[in-house]
Amino acid sequence: MSNPENLSAASALIGDPAKFGRVGEDGTVYVTTPEGERAVGSYPGKSNEEALAYFVRKFESVASEVALLAARIKSGALVPSDALAAVNKLKEQISNLNGVGDLATLAKSVEQIPSLIEGHKEAYEARKAAENAAKEAKRVEASAIKEKLVAEAESLALSESWKSTGDRLKVLLDEWKAAPRLDKKSDAELWKRFSSARNKFDKRRRTHFAQLENQSAVVTSSKSAIIEEAKKLADSKDWLATANRFKELMDAWKAAGRGKKSVDTRLWEEFKNAQDTFFAAKKADLEKRQGTMAQNLVKREELITQFEALLPVTDIKGARNKFHDLREKWDRIGMTERNKRAALEVRLEKVENEINSLHEEVARRSDPTAIAHANSVVQGLLDAIENYEKQAAKAEAAGQSAKALVAREAAAARKAWLAEAQKGLADFKK
Repeated sequence: MSNPENLSAASALIGDPAKFGRVGEDGTVYVTTPEGERAVGSYPGKSNEEALAYFVRKFESVASEVALLAARIKSGALVPSDALAAVNKLKEQISNLNGVGDLATLAKSVEQIPSLIEGHKEAYEARKAAENAAKEAKRVEASAIKEKLVAEAESLALSESWKSTGDRLKVLLDEWKAAPRLDKKSDAELWKRFSSARNKFDKRRRTHFAQLENQSAVVTSSKSAIIEEAKKLADSKDWLATANRFKELMDAWKAAGRGKKSVDTRLWEEFKNAQDTFFAAKKADLEKRQGTMAQNLVKREELITQFEALLPVTDIKGARNKFHDLREKWDRIGMTERNKRAALEVRLEKVENEINSLHEEVARRSDPTAIAHANSVVQGLLDAIENYEKQAAKAEAAGQSAKALVAREAAAARKAWLAEAQKGLADFKK
């Protein structure tokens, strides 16, 4: 018996299959078998060669299936049970085949395939084991890839680098889609973790930007209120007070914080325009007043020399009247540069203080109440001295020398006080 491994359906094709057939005069095509000829059919409207070739192709088609089945069995690619089912199908197909070729050899080749299947079970098992090993390796590789993607996604869930992390999670999602699939359960479990990490980050990011949106709305409201006030102040001519208020508004602007960049930029332009309008007008007004203030300075310098000419004072009443007239002129002079006016004010104050001091001194000396009080003090001291001297004389006459000494000392002390009181009284009379 021939070795089954050397058998193949191709052996049935050696030579010309057409030699196993012929075409009758009526166009019927016959195939030769060990049992004799049998009609396989006809091909109306075609030549004998074409009709015979048609049925040869039928035979060759089945023979090719037999050859392919044998090759798949040898490679171990076919499950033995599936191979046996294929053999049975081919047996039935060959037994009813209306084709031209070596049908007997073809049928024999099919009959020997089961032994071929038995001989190549090990090849199938080896192939199956290799496939399972490759499948497991792919599963392990796919699992490792997805575990790595999940681990990185979970590590990014609490990130606050919103832009870069969001971009990275998109890349990880693309890599997940491109990664090999696992079994349904494993894939679902890993996807649940991966999706949870992404959702956690996305939720935190949405919350963050929602808070920024709310903060931005508050900032915008605060800055809009500042702008409204700034616009109202832009045309003010109250230079000092308004400049100070603009400084306060600037501090409030900084304290309000930052909002959306585009909105902040627009609001800042509005606020700055209002400021610039005011300060440009203030500067123009100051430049206009520079010339006037220079003229006013000359007037004050001329007046200050007239003030200082009042010293030293010889006629307090006349000096006071003159000072009053000059002061009215001084007050009527318009604005003068502050630091230069301050120096002149110091000189003016010196003159004013001198006149006021002299006036107070004169007023004090001519005060009737003060003069009466001084006279009273002098008279009181005179009466006291006279009384102590009488006490001393009386004590001496009585031989009380110690008592007389005390009275004499009291009288002497009051004489000293009397001299000072009389001197003060004399000042009132000058």
